Amino acid sequence: MKRIVAVVLFLATSLAAIMPAQARDTKLLLPIEAGMESKSAGEKLDGSVKFYFGTQKHPKILAKLGSDSTSKKTNAFNKTDEVACNWAFLSAMVALEKRAHALGANAVVNIVSNYSNHQFSSNTEFECHAGGIMAGVALKGDFVKIGNK
Repeated sequence: MKRIVAVVLFLATSLAAIMPAQARDTKLLLPIEAGMESKSAGEKLDGSVKFYFGTQKHPKILAKLGSDSTSKKTNAFNKTDEVACNWAFLSAMVALEKRAHALGANAVVNIVSNYSNHQFSSNTEFECHAGGIMAGVALKGDFVKIGNK
């Protein structure tokens, strides 16, 4: 009996090793506006930092304080891709806001998606990669002080 169990386990392990992985990595382009207008965004972002994506016009830059990137992932299990991606996007935005505070910036400009170091620039959309278990968003931007207009 032990011999049969051992053979079955060996065969099952061997088959699992030669079968291709079924990991999903779906690239999605989602609206920035939807992610920024969620109830969670209002609770997580304090509004003291302004965000400008892609080539959006912004007030005059008074001082450049640096550039940085963030990559955030979230649990996507039992969530729609859109819900998981918006959550990861919000986490990335919170990280940008915290970094802006640390640098003394009041704005982040030229924000682009930077997933796996491949840039995607848009004034209206962000890139997210969703799988069966995780969803991720990577953003990159420049931290600045801007004038009021």
